[in-house]
Amino acid sequence: MVPTILLLTAEVLPHDDYETALVAEALTDLGVKSQIVPWDADGLSDIPADLAVIRSTWDYTGALPKFLDVLGRLPMVLSNPVEVVRWNSHKGYLVELAEAGAPVVPTRLFRAADFAAGDPVVLPSFDTPEIVIKPAVSAGGAGVGRFADGSAAALDHLTSTLRTADALVQPFQPGVSEGERSLIHLGGVFSHAVRKTPAEGDYRVQERFGGSNRPHQPSGAELAAAAAALSVVPGGSDVLSYARVDLVGPEDNPLIMELELIEPELFLRYADGSAERLAKALAAMV
Repeated sequence: MVPTILLLTAEVLPHDDYETALVAEALTDLGVKSQIVPWDADGLSDIPADLAVIRSTWDYTGALPKFLDVLGRLPMVLSNPVEVVRWNSHKGYLVELAEAGAPVVPTRLFRAADFAAGDPVVLPSFDTPEIVIKPAVSAGGAGVGRFADGSAAALDHLTSTLRTADALVQPFQPGVSEGERSLIHLGGVFSHAVRKTPAEGDYRVQERFGGSNRPHQPSGAELAAAAAALSVVPGGSDVLSYARVDLVGPEDNPLIMELELIEPELFLRYADGSAERLAKALAAMV
């Protein structure tokens, strides 16, 4: 019987999703059937399939409890386990990475529950001109703000965020203007990397904000930083079919910005054969 893999997406996509089609085509070339379906579609669990892969579920952050519940109820295997998805869905994992010794951008986590209980909100000082505040559950740069260190605007943004969500405060990394680097692992093995550069005058590297991407050859230090991040993943990195580690700072002394294990763009169009490598990793799971 021909195996079937579900590629989970969103009902409405904010921009083009070219990668899911690339993966579907690569699976077809391997003789594996794939079906693209919204993650919240009625009857998802009734679709006969051997594996489910999270791809472009870009709306999940607004319905995280439902998203995790749906994934937990799937009768088929999930390519990145739901326990990993749950852990990675809250950016508090960055604190865990740092505690494990991985080189992470300094991060202070604020809990909305503490704010609701009446704890005072005091901005941390990183001795840097600017700080970044972001929701602990977010994707694509949503809710992120850049402020002067210690400013009233920063405190207002943090307080506003904490009314509905946990938040992170980090020192702004000037090196982002020279580009973040994303290291992509497929099937537990390093596959390729890209450099993501923001538009002039901006700090957000996403293409919808004017950012651009190009292939990147990672340094030994960058590969080591990525390995350090992946070593902290619950269950170990061997359970992952895909992963992306975002780095910033000097190539010989990088810092981890994010570890993306849910629905990251994998920049398959920037590396020949990468879609095929992912397809083979997925096919090996069925």
